[in-house]
Amino acid sequence: MKDAERTATDRRSEAAKGFRDGIPIAMGYFAVAFSLGIIAKKAGITASLGFVSSFFTRASAGEYGVYTLVAINAAYVEVVAMSLVANLRYMLMSAAFSQKIAPGVPWYHRLLMACCITDEVFGISINHQGYTPPAYTYSAALISSLFWASGCAVGVVAGDLLPSSIVSALSVALYGMFIAIIMPPSRSDRNVLYAVVASFALSGLCAVAPFISGWSPGTRIILLTVAISLVAAWLKPIKETDNGEA
Repeated sequence: MKDAERTATDRRSEAAKGFRDGIPIAMGYFAVAFSLGIIAKKAGITASLGFVSSFFTRASAGEYGVYTLVAINAAYVEVVAMSLVANLRYMLMSAAFSQKIAPGVPWYHRLLMACCITDEVFGISINHQGYTPPAYTYSAALISSLFWASGCAVGVVAGDLLPSSIVSALSVALYGMFIAIIMPPSRSDRNVLYAVVASFALSGLCAVAPFISGWSPGTRIILLTVAISLVAAWLKPIKETDNGEA
């Protein structure tokens, strides 16, 4: 009985710790998701649908791509393909995170913990001292997901209430977030800079090219993303040291 009580106490302690560590993430999520909600509103997404989709997706680039494709009435296969390409990194994060889960943790906890992964939740979970218990990841993911989904829903509502000039200005904020994401690695790694410049140049070129310009924007984005990533990985693969580190 004492062991069971101790286990319950440990779970509550880890849940409280995850909640505490997830609050700063949640605050940042709300601000970014608000801008995402403005984009969702332009795509005809309601506040309730924006909340639900954001709560279960929790991926800025993936959601932005999906809402953009929805706005242009893209085919379902294009939406699915965009989500897969944009969120493929989470599969790698989940594989790495599996090494931080204790061997005795049941498979369903492992599956749910993998579903909780975002860039930031992965960061704090992978840095947890010792094995990362499910309660910690669940708690951090819950508070951050609620703020992310709420931010998107509030952004959708604001799209109805705010003047069109302010809505247009706020919709640019998400592009600013993407620029803020790509600028630091572009400055520190010349190969990343080349890939970013190539993506801008090829995207503009494909938009006016005789044959390719007839494709839907979603198809062009997907093909360019895959093509540029493959070429970059082939020409400049990440080298590993003798101990297996990149």
